[in-house]
Amino acid sequence: MSKTSRLAIDVGGTFTDVVELIPGTGELRFDKVPTTPDAPTRGVMNAFAVARAPMADIGMFTHGTTLGLNALLTRTGARTAVIGTKGFRDVYLLGRTDRRTNYDITYRKPAALLERYDTYEVVERSRFDGTVHTPLDLEDARRVAALIAERGYRSVAVAFLHSYANPEHELRMRAVLAEVAPHVAVTLSHELSREYREYERTSTAVLDAYVKPIVRKYLHTLEGELAAGGFDGRFLMTRSGGGAMTAAAAREQPVSLILSGPAGGVIGAAALSRILGRPNLITIDMGGTSLDASLILDGEPVLYQGAEFEQLPINTPSLYIHTIGAGGGSIAWLDEAGGLQVGPQSAGAAPGPASYGRGGTAPTFTDAALALGYLGGETPLGGRLTLDAELAEKALQPVATALGMTVKTLARGIVRISNTKITGAVRAITVELGRDPQDFALLSFGGGGGLVAVDVARELGIPTVIVPPGQGAFSAFGMLMADVQYDFARTSVSPLAGLDPGAVDASYREMEREAEELLAAEGFGAERRTLVRSLDVRYAGQEHSVTVSFPVEAADMAEAVEASFARLHERQYGHTMDDPIEVTTLRLRAAGSVDKPALPLIAERTAGALGPEGTRAVYLSDDRPEVRYDLHTRESLLAGDVIEGPAVIAEHTATTVLHAGDTLRVGPYGELVISVHHETGEINR
Repeated sequence: MSKTSRLAIDVGGTFTDVVELIPGTGELRFDKVPTTPDAPTRGVMNAFAVARAPMADIGMFTHGTTLGLNALLTRTGARTAVIGTKGFRDVYLLGRTDRRTNYDITYRKPAALLERYDTYEVVERSRFDGTVHTPLDLEDARRVAALIAERGYRSVAVAFLHSYANPEHELRMRAVLAEVAPHVAVTLSHELSREYREYERTSTAVLDAYVKPIVRKYLHTLEGELAAGGFDGRFLMTRSGGGAMTAAAAREQPVSLILSGPAGGVIGAAALSRILGRPNLITIDMGGTSLDASLILDGEPVLYQGAEFEQLPINTPSLYIHTIGAGGGSIAWLDEAGGLQVGPQSAGAAPGPASYGRGGTAPTFTDAALALGYLGGETPLGGRLTLDAELAEKALQPVATALGMTVKTLARGIVRISNTKITGAVRAITVELGRDPQDFALLSFGGGGGLVAVDVARELGIPTVIVPPGQGAFSAFGMLMADVQYDFARTSVSPLAGLDPGAVDASYREMEREAEELLAAEGFGAERRTLVRSLDVRYAGQEHSVTVSFPVEAADMAEAVEASFARLHERQYGHTMDDPIEVTTLRLRAAGSVDKPALPLIAERTAGALGPEGTRAVYLSDDRPEVRYDLHTRESLLAGDVIEGPAVIAEHTATTVLHAGDTLRVGPYGELVISVHHETGEINR
């Protein structure tokens, strides 16, 4: 084996997905191993164990994990303090005064990450232009640092007013903390975001500090185990903005990992859209715990300059991904009114769905799919896990009895509720934003995506479903496509008409110098570096901006920016105005290009006819309790093969279901292209 071997590992709530690029042949191998929540690194090392190449022969390892996200969800992050400018102690806890749920009497504000007791202030003040109003009081800074050391904090976020314009006071505060409280992990807000809006910048710093000790410990342990196994290649982590970052960078800025879990799938979807010549895709990634929906427009993912976690802003670029609690492990339960609900609670990896035979007793979506006949015991998940139909029915029976229905009728209800929730997630990123789902194809992946994709497409009028090769581990495949990426920003609020091109260029060049140094230090030569300028523009008086490409070659910069802004504003909001236009932020995206794997072509069928390898009896309703669905194994399909529904396509990492009237064709790369039958009727519901 050679050092060209590459491995991507995506740790999910139930399974850890593995994709290996085989050198020489370009073959991609997809696999799964169980996630190990009690010992996260053990699951990763188990994933390395199923690779063909020994660790010493793997030149690049790309990793995605939900470790930071899970710490936030469960409020098990580090005990964190926040230090602000004197007079602005309450910036973080006050937040913004908006409320998005005016008419929801059940609304409760999400639990805070810290209390007012954990907020501190230091005498200092800079102005918005970077000039110093009040110098940093070093004696006061040492007093606060001593309190933080005395009270046992593991992490601290420093977020001074206007530090985006002048970071000197934050840097000096870090030096004081290093002297007085050396054991405390420190996050400086300006190192994460050089933008105005002090609440958003403070929130970003607090989130980073909250997960930093946990992520650092995990990466330190994992790097030690990798080194002991002989791995000495490049170690990358996927980030929320759609690229990758080195493990060393991730230790310092773990906030960039918080929403990175589903990013790999979106990166892979964008690459696949270009390969297949389908520029507009809706993606659904259904795993064991959740479902992530996103869009690919003109071959590119939708990027937002900021994100949120439970209404807490994260002021870093992030892919637009809508997540709901609908996965294979989603638990079916009865609410106080006796109504059937599915999720968001999940059986996770331990113990997992009842049918896994690992001690789980709660009925889940997976158990329902097995009871219906979508899944079967003859095709082990990941080649190792055989589902137990008796355990599934045993788990479903109590809820079925409570509702006065059969187990199979209940199972059909669980699947239909899940489909409705997923349809709602897709509507949220299309119809509710003025986009017609019929203008897209639906790209379905994840371990459970193929079970629901056709039903969701039919409900929304989407004509085509595409199931990529290795759908169950497709997010890990996308990680192999991720370039190392850095994002830089400088706040510069000024009228577009009065913008000084020389000053703008100077700001960009400062960011470019920093980017070039970072990429060079990580081994990327000039030929592998890409720097892209953009800027945020808005109508004067607006709160939020639109990001437009910087017109590098334009003779009149302002005129070109105004034209681009008008097109994008019309596209996003449906109108333009005559109001003055202003620039708020200058942005730079820097990327170090990694070699991209090519999807190999699969063979065409030259002899014999494609026939089913068996059948499955699928329950559709009480009057159609055992409808015959042809059973095919995806690994035996060849390019050009055609399958008419109803049919079940089982594979190593997932299962795809199509119904009567649907037609599947196998594409040249092994992708399944399903033409969805849209005649109204209950048969496919």
